[in-house]
Amino acid sequence: MHTSIRLTGTYRATDSLILLLDDKSGLPTGLLSADEQAYVQHELKADRNNVVINQYRRLIAVHRLDKKKTGAALLEACRRAGDALLGAFNRQKKERVVLVDVAGHGDTALALAEGMALGNYQFLKYRSKGKEKEAHTVSEILIQSTEVSRKAVEKLNHVIDAVYRARTLVNEPQSYLNATVFSSELAKLGRSAGIRVEVLKKARIKSLKMGGLLAVNQGSPQPPTFTIMEYKPRGAKNRKPYVLVGKGVVYDTGGLSLKPTPNSMDYMKCDMAGGATVACALYAIAKAKLPVHVVALIPATDNRPGGDAYTPGDVVTMMSGQTVEVLNTDAEGRMLLADALHYAKKYKPELVMDFATLTGAAAAAIGPYGIVCMGTASEEVKARVKESGEQVYERMAEFPFWDEYDDLLKSDIADMKNIGGPTAGAITAGKFLQRFVDYPYMHFDIAGPAWLQTNWSYRGKNGTGMGVRMLVEFFSGV
Repeated sequence: MHTSIRLTGTYRATDSLILLLDDKSGLPTGLLSADEQAYVQHELKADRNNVVINQYRRLIAVHRLDKKKTGAALLEACRRAGDALLGAFNRQKKERVVLVDVAGHGDTALALAEGMALGNYQFLKYRSKGKEKEAHTVSEILIQSTEVSRKAVEKLNHVIDAVYRARTLVNEPQSYLNATVFSSELAKLGRSAGIRVEVLKKARIKSLKMGGLLAVNQGSPQPPTFTIMEYKPRGAKNRKPYVLVGKGVVYDTGGLSLKPTPNSMDYMKCDMAGGATVACALYAIAKAKLPVHVVALIPATDNRPGGDAYTPGDVVTMMSGQTVEVLNTDAEGRMLLADALHYAKKYKPELVMDFATLTGAAAAAIGPYGIVCMGTASEEVKARVKESGEQVYERMAEFPFWDEYDDLLKSDIADMKNIGGPTAGAITAGKFLQRFVDYPYMHFDIAGPAWLQTNWSYRGKNGTGMGVRMLVEFFSGV
């Protein structure tokens, strides 16, 4: 269960506190001794905006808002401050922390609490020893503020819960989370939020002629799945549904085009992060009862070199009827996403957004600091997406989608190749997918930020749940 955030009107004398100040706020009286107040003032004058006082029974921390920052940058600074302060409370084995909004800035109080809660995530399922000692103790964050609504806190709790769930799915090893189990987990997740879920199994996938998904699955002893999740509340604002598509490759060896670089397979259990993102975002949307009709499609399999694995040189007939010359079996995500994007046509969607750990090229281009995006959606929609990303600091780097990139996908023997060559790999992957759509479309390559090798503030280490918060923010404004 995720760390709980609640509103409160007061706090106990033994409660550990965080005092949220701005440059005009004074310290509340009666909490600190004269020496403690002098120490805090000294630290603040030295531009140290986080100060912690240990009063033995409790900790009292002070965070002063960074006056050099505004808007989204200020909110991000608060999230990072929340994560930084969290460590002090966990080290002192505190279970409950009260955030006192002295400054009266409700949005920054929520952001600080969000950073604490997201930074508190742990994945200790497979630890046989030391789990109790390592476990974080903070379980409850209370906010005392007249500027924060109960509805905002409820929504934030749903978002944090969804991010936790996405991270856990990504962190699970393939020894547990094969395609069948992944779909079962998504079904349980969806039904707990009132989402209609249908899981298509191999026979149904064959009858639909999803050639891309079936080709990738040929080398696996495990069957593929195709999960359909639909949230359609009464009074939905949109007449035509939004469709989210998520790559669900539960493990990627590269297939017969075996991944060549050192350690490149070590974390390939994360290759289903796109599927986790769209499913968990839909979970949060449903739990928050946002008035929007949204569908999520998650094709799932592993990609292995065994058995009857598809090979470089094969020609695959996709669900759309188009043919693809396979020149690299490690370009597998686009094969199964293409079938899902074609399937999405049946909904006559308002907009389709796919999320995938698709290319090393995207990660190489911008690192873990944002999401590579591109597509055919209107400039208005793109602007809304970028603004949503800025607000939660899941930022977008839009790549060009020029027609000339299509030339790189030309095949001598089929309608297209599944790779475009040594340059512009992230873009040619997106252009490949575009060939299977006839609706407004955006592609999000999360290969850089979906999995982190080292700890990065409240995003943590390993699975990050990247994209969940941006999607909830986007759909909150529909």
